[in-house]
Amino acid sequence: MTTIAKKRHDSRLRRHRRVRKKIHGTAQRPRLAVYRSNKHLVAQLIDDDSGRTIVSASSLEAEFRGKQSGGNVAAAKAVGGLVAQRAKQAGISKVVFDRGGFLYHGRIAALAEAAREGGLEF
Repeated sequence: MTTIAKKRHDSRLRRHRRVRKKIHGTAQRPRLAVYRSNKHLVAQLIDDDSGRTIVSASSLEAEFRGKQSGGNVAAAKAVGGLVAQRAKQAGISKVVFDRGGFLYHGRIAALAEAAREGGLEF
């Protein structure tokens, strides 16, 4: 890993630890954790009290593969809508947003907005 890439990675991890100190998911209000790679997005609703994932959605799923790229804003909106739909089916309407140290911009913001439009309250 180059020096610049290592610095960016370390900075993201520092931001992530700082954000995670302040938020905690429960069964009534789980944590919406987002992970972004160069090619894909993953969103999970996590109950930190019991340590389990309640709902997840990803651009790696079969319904996304082959149809569109997983690393763009359109895919982020689709994943956000899907996680909101699955959360509603599980009886969850309120979540706490964990951006995972990523800046609230671009794909992360698009996923959050799509989840809000899908009926999740942050």
